[in-house]
Amino acid sequence: MNKANFYKYIRISLFDNSISTKQFEGIETIMTAFNASGFTDARYLAYMYATVYHETAKTMQPIEEYGKGKKYDYGKKLKMSRKPYTTPDLLYYGRGYVQLTWYENYANMGKILNLPLLEHPELCLTAVVSAKIMIEGMTKGKSSFGDFTGKCLENYITKDKTDFINCRRIINGLDKAELIASYANDFHNALTLF
Repeated sequence: MNKANFYKYIRISLFDNSISTKQFEGIETIMTAFNASGFTDARYLAYMYATVYHETAKTMQPIEEYGKGKKYDYGKKLKMSRKPYTTPDLLYYGRGYVQLTWYENYANMGKILNLPLLEHPELCLTAVVSAKIMIEGMTKGKSSFGDFTGKCLENYITKDKTDFINCRRIINGLDKAELIASYANDFHNALTLF
């Protein structure tokens, strides 16, 4: 990949001719984490970039969910079973590149990555940690399945197919699936055309 051409392409196709320092840093952090993960398929990276682009409102930085989950049960002190918890005295609304939610998901991802996410959910707002969470959750990774929804990139991107639309099932059903697929195509073109 020619990085100069990569940035030139996405600057025009996705970033209205201007990539900020923070956007650049986020893109680079994700690329570094992806390269360290052992995955090499540019389609995986393209879909991860597309997801981050969408989930962070193009900032390419880990963010807190708008409203901090106030409209949802995970924004209250409830587990997925809807049983209340008292400790830790924290809320598990969406944080990060992919908006990790729910008490159990913070606990599970923390265990997989050996990080105290249940005790310190703000760690999800650290770019390096957020990138690791995204890569683990969107692939078979260490847990051998997609940790967010049970679906993973390996289900939709194979030697014989690239299904960027159904890749959305890894994160949130088919919500905005075609739009995010279009972003993935742009990122994939930028990663592979030069």
